[in-house]
Amino acid sequence: APGSMSGSGPEAAQPGQAAEAGLQEAEQDWAAAKAFYDNLVSKRPRPPKPQHAITVAVSSRALFDLVEERRIYEEQGVEKYVEYQQENENVTLKPGPAFHFVKALEHVNARLLELYPDDEERFDIVLMTNNHAQVGVRLINSINHYGLTIERFCMTGGKSPIGYLTAYLTNLYLSADSEKVQEAIEAGIASATMFTANKDVAYSDTQLRVAFDGDAVLFSDESEQIVKEQGLDRFFEHEQLNENKPLAQGPLKGFLEDLGKLQKKFYAKNERLNCPIRTFLVTARSAASSGARVLKTLRSWGLEIDEALFLAGAPKGPILVKIRPHIFFDDQMFHIEGAQKLGTIAAHVPYGIAQKYHKPA
Repeated sequence: APGSMSGSGPEAAQPGQAAEAGLQEAEQDWAAAKAFYDNLVSKRPRPPKPQHAITVAVSSRALFDLVEERRIYEEQGVEKYVEYQQENENVTLKPGPAFHFVKALEHVNARLLELYPDDEERFDIVLMTNNHAQVGVRLINSINHYGLTIERFCMTGGKSPIGYLTAYLTNLYLSADSEKVQEAIEAGIASATMFTANKDVAYSDTQLRVAFDGDAVLFSDESEQIVKEQGLDRFFEHEQLNENKPLAQGPLKGFLEDLGKLQKKFYAKNERLNCPIRTFLVTARSAASSGARVLKTLRSWGLEIDEALFLAGAPKGPILVKIRPHIFFDDQMFHIEGAQKLGTIAAHVPYGIAQKYHKPA
């Protein structure tokens, strides 16, 4: 009808044309930047384009231990906090909960560059922080001290970084701020709140190890809703009836997919037995009663998981001690707390019905 918003006239085509023009301009910008860098001699690999990279954005409080600095900020205000950081900019920050994970990502990158020197499909780690730029020197000094390759910084001076996460085409956002993580999840970005382990453990230097919970992490919370609202027996019945119907995807499915893509690059070079990435499913489901649907869902997505552990309600902490993942993603805080106590670095995914029952502190 005349005047309606849907139509097939010239106006209807404009948004699509504008988006296409924007993409062409972005491609031209990248081509110009590449040409500039290609003329510079450097041993450092050039950061990949966001369209090709697996971008992992990490906050400064996830990467480093900033507990004391945070206390100064909360008790004395932002000016004293900035002053303290500037006075201590030559004092190296201690590792935070995401530190070993980032180191493992960089090891994978090094292996990828050996096998595929010209390929841009690798991890790009971005420091995404609402810190003020004046704090940047201490962060840079600490990153250089540990030999980390973090070239992209986004320091938003107290503003929310969520818009920048979208602009960077972020595949995973890790922060110590649960409100920012919730905001990112609501914006459709895979995100988790990092928690430091209560014990020091040794992590693999040669293999990135990532453990995922199933429901409300890799998969939707459809099944958890039935458990919470109708009980366990109804849940088992529902899962067996729907065994051949794939579960809907959850917030971290895309990141497992990214890891799988990189694993296949190693397999293609006959490196399956020496692959620097290993993935784990650690779920409270029981295998016999509700495991088939999970495995068939992964198969329908074309995804492999290296190890699947069905715990039938047993605590996850002791199993995670054996796995020693660099990061463990779960949607339920009691699993996060149990993992923490036994030395696992855990990341809370604030998604699904479980958040109504247990809000993170």
